[in-house]
Amino acid sequence: MSEKKIKIGIIGAGSRGVMCFGKLIDERIDAKIVAFCDPNPVRMEAASKHLSEKPNCYTTIKEMAAKEKLDACVITSPDHCHASNAVEALNRGINVLIDKPLATTVKGCREILAAAKKSGKAVMIGFNLRHSPALKKLKELIDAGTLGKIFLIENREFYDGGRTYMSRWNRKYDLCGGLWIHKGSHDFDVFNWLFDFPKPLKVSSTAGINVFKPDQIPFKVQKNKPVGPTCTKCSYREICPDCYSEVKEMDEWGEKAMKVDNYAKDLCMYTSDKDVHDNGIAIVEYENGVRASHLECFVCSFSDRLYTIVGDRGTAEVSLDQRKITIRPRWSKDVITYDVGETIGGHGGADPGLIESFMNVIKGNSANTSTAEHGMLSTAIGQAAEISRREDRTVFIKELMK
Repeated sequence: MSEKKIKIGIIGAGSRGVMCFGKLIDERIDAKIVAFCDPNPVRMEAASKHLSEKPNCYTTIKEMAAKEKLDACVITSPDHCHASNAVEALNRGINVLIDKPLATTVKGCREILAAAKKSGKAVMIGFNLRHSPALKKLKELIDAGTLGKIFLIENREFYDGGRTYMSRWNRKYDLCGGLWIHKGSHDFDVFNWLFDFPKPLKVSSTAGINVFKPDQIPFKVQKNKPVGPTCTKCSYREICPDCYSEVKEMDEWGEKAMKVDNYAKDLCMYTSDKDVHDNGIAIVEYENGVRASHLECFVCSFSDRLYTIVGDRGTAEVSLDQRKITIRPRWSKDVITYDVGETIGGHGGADPGLIESFMNVIKGNSANTSTAEHGMLSTAIGQAAEISRREDRTVFIKELMK
């Protein structure tokens, strides 16, 4: 396989599938995107214009697999479709890269694991944060014993533009499993990966909508002049500070595509029907005594992931946006700073690293270090956090692993 171009299909012709994975693969000399699969043919046609060569378009995986000899596919469909799409591809002998999460439930993850075992094909999870230069350096420091024995980690994620999660399909729990899975699966995997996958025992969380609701609209609403339903059609789009104006310039999200599936990417984030959170905190306790806290906030003017890791020999503070690691050794006033160099590509250079890793796996050049088992572990923590939030209780991971 290493002597020929790897033939790849993309399942899900949205922004992540095309503008991220699609364009990265399109730039490679060892791979070629030969097919798109999406139930919306208008969206596929518009998305294909972003690539150097137009791929063949199919509305079902069955048809795509029957007509194309694919080596691999990249799954970027809405999260609730991940399990069924992955199982279908694996059953047809296709290696898969699944953008996080693996699935929205542990049950869905197990279905993928069973299909992978039966087919013998690779399943890699799109945990691109593992390829972030700053986090790779942090793991090197942890593995070298710089901080000693770790017992506490905190991550605070602030996301400017994350508020748009209230406008897209991600706003619905039944489509994404909740944001503790859709968004938090990244961060829970980072915890697991940094400490070599200790067994998580229990999860507690609290979360809710504090800001993106009708009574928090940031301008005066006039009588008989309703807000929304989308930014494109809203009468207040010129004065709303949260207007998502880019959509109207994207053919794949325009009126013609909407007529096929009635999907709008720019629903008013204040008035849309939603049952996910715009902020929350989740706490994970591991079998080895490590405690981890993850905060998500989509109401802010900046984007960053800020980590604090505490060991019995020192403390590390990390800014992913600034690519900066600060080490404070215990019993010392010294401060050691690492300014990690910038790399090219999305998510601070992490996305190209993820694609490179996947290519090496399906070529047989390296082992898969981002496995379906890892994906299930992350989903289990996220699912437990969603249950904890909704049922107001601590959830033990063993409840989901029965």
